[in-house]
Amino acid sequence: MSEIYARNQQYNGNVINEKGEYEACTFVGCDFTNQNFSGYQFTDCTFTSCNLSMVKLLKSAWRNCTFTDCKMLGLRFDTCNEIGLSFLFNGCILNHSSFYLLKIKKTTFNHCQLHGTDFTKTDLTGSTFNGCDLTDALFDQTNLSGVNFTTASHYRINPANNIMAKAKFSSSGLAGLLMQHDLIIE
Repeated sequence: MSEIYARNQQYNGNVINEKGEYEACTFVGCDFTNQNFSGYQFTDCTFTSCNLSMVKLLKSAWRNCTFTDCKMLGLRFDTCNEIGLSFLFNGCILNHSSFYLLKIKKTTFNHCQLHGTDFTKTDLTGSTFNGCDLTDALFDQTNLSGVNFTTASHYRINPANNIMAKAKFSSSGLAGLLMQHDLIIE
């Protein structure tokens, strides 16, 4: 187990050099592009206006972390330590990221762009996609029970390939559930 490196610290720089546990830290305007966070632990941390694109996340731990207005392209959350994994995303760009096979129940995505994001075999039970753009997001064998999509847009979900009990959709978004039938909806 790594030692606590920082607690209640604020960072504005571009590099975190010390592998360890960061607890209740705040990261503002940091550019971590292509950095290696493998094995790092973040607990109760907030990231605001940061660029975490292409950061390596192998066996990193993210517990109760909040991301606001962050650019997070191509992240492989599926390689993270799954114990206690929990996030909140506000206004983030998560294009081409992967949550493959993860159990991230009750995760909130507020006004996020999730183009081409992979949710294959993910357990999203009780999650919310509030005002999210899900263009080309992948949902296959995904548990979407109780997920709220009422204000989400551009999703394409095949109900036959996903668990969707009590998932919520707006009537204007129903076309995204019928695309595989090649229907013309006017």
